[in-house]
Amino acid sequence: MRLITALPLLAGLLLSTTLMAAETPAKTPSPAQAAQQKRMTDCNQQATTQSLKGADRSTFMSTCLKSEGHKTTDKALTPQQQKMKSCNADAAKKSLKGEERKSFMSGCLKKTA
Repeated sequence: MRLITALPLLAGLLLSTTLMAAETPAKTPSPAQAAQQKRMTDCNQQATTQSLKGADRSTFMSTCLKSEGHKTTDKALTPQQQKMKSCNADAAKKSLKGEERKSFMSGCLKKTA
């Protein structure tokens, strides 16, 4: 009797897990994730080439990943970003708050450079 009730339950469980696994699409990495994976691969290859092991490898990997990360963040500001930065600094110098700051920023950003 127990076998008769256990078999349909087991079959249902197996079928549901199979269907759930089949419906899960493969995820493609975002551009940032792909860039990070490439950095990891490149640094890992360099560490392997230099035959680094243990703490030396960890230190090298950390330095390698950080140094390559700074290359992408050191971008020149766009003209709009430069204008925003200077207007922000001017508003901070004048200690503007609330509505005064909002109207100052609006006027400052509308000015032609």
